[in-house]
Amino acid sequence: MTTAPLHTTPEKINVFWFLPTHGDSRYLGTSEGGRAVNLPYLQQIAHAADTLGYHGVLLPTGRSCEDSWIVASALITSTERLKFLVAVRPGLQSPTLAARMTATLDRLSGGRLLVNVVTGGDPRENGGDGLFHDHATRYAITDEFLDIYSRLLRGETVEHEGPHFRIEDGRLLFPPHQENGPPLYFGGSSDAGIDIAARRVQKYLTWGEPPALVREKISRVREAAAKAGREVSFGIRFHVIARETTAEAWKEADRLISKLDDATIAEAQNVFSRLDSVGQARMSALHGGRRDKLEISPNLWAGVGLVRGGAGTAVVGDPATIAERIDEYRRAGCDSFILSGYPHLEEAYRFGELVLPLLPTGNPVRAAQATSNMGPFGESIAGDRRPGLVSAS
Repeated sequence: MTTAPLHTTPEKINVFWFLPTHGDSRYLGTSEGGRAVNLPYLQQIAHAADTLGYHGVLLPTGRSCEDSWIVASALITSTERLKFLVAVRPGLQSPTLAARMTATLDRLSGGRLLVNVVTGGDPRENGGDGLFHDHATRYAITDEFLDIYSRLLRGETVEHEGPHFRIEDGRLLFPPHQENGPPLYFGGSSDAGIDIAARRVQKYLTWGEPPALVREKISRVREAAAKAGREVSFGIRFHVIARETTAEAWKEADRLISKLDDATIAEAQNVFSRLDSVGQARMSALHGGRRDKLEISPNLWAGVGLVRGGAGTAVVGDPATIAERIDEYRRAGCDSFILSGYPHLEEAYRFGELVLPLLPTGNPVRAAQATSNMGPFGESIAGDRRPGLVSAS
């Protein structure tokens, strides 16, 4: 009988930020404080993430978003080290077309592409894209898609006839930059999702549930992967509200939903209830649509999920507190953290300057050093500290 490998705590972590291609805001659930998203704004966020030392950025997918592949293509020349986590959509793309797109963007970016496999959890949105399959069939399509897609990126010529795809002489003439193609990231809380993760992908993603639930989920995926003779690494997705004091951070959390009325919450929760995503159901169950029970675990706040689908929790606190909460997830087995905050440009800097230097990141981050010029002269008075690159400890 196959047994699960011994659990090893990651020594280093990769921290990602988020590109809000569906829009940005200073308040949730209202147009007040809304911020239009265009290429110059996305360039600002990507440049901030690149220079602050984030490992990469996640680009969301769906009809409410600008297309993630085109946005990533537009941003590769204005960044240097930043990786782009971009979605493939089994059922909406053929595996051969997706493989060509993947290989091209991987080459053009010099190997800075990561791939997020998204099955889609909103039947109404899926119908708008011409996809009418139920939950089980979508996962069966995803499984068959990934078999073909991965073989193509490994350089194989594919002949395939299955329930959902027929491929004759499928191959890539131009290989990806990364050997065997970019790593595959995937999230799915159902049994079918965990089965696919165990057999097909390199990184399993979960939304920001309380640590005990995350540990339980990681254990399930790790055991399933071991039965398949594989190992999978783990990532987590949540928001952050970082301030110099915890009191300030909680005040900001309250401000973020201060324009949100009960009717808007009810409408959003009604939309979430129609989804067939097990992960979304787990997110919604954390707060039940109620404002009075939003701290679901120490410093873990579910207020974002009152009106936002998907990742609905935020870690709230001062820098040391947030660093400790992140470390709790690291000790549970997560080595990748996909974060965001409102508005995304300002919060990228706030988290990058306050918290990122405290984390055991695998790449250099920007932090203040005790060097100064020979002044103070003019504008440098009371501002003579200069930033530098350091490796986080």
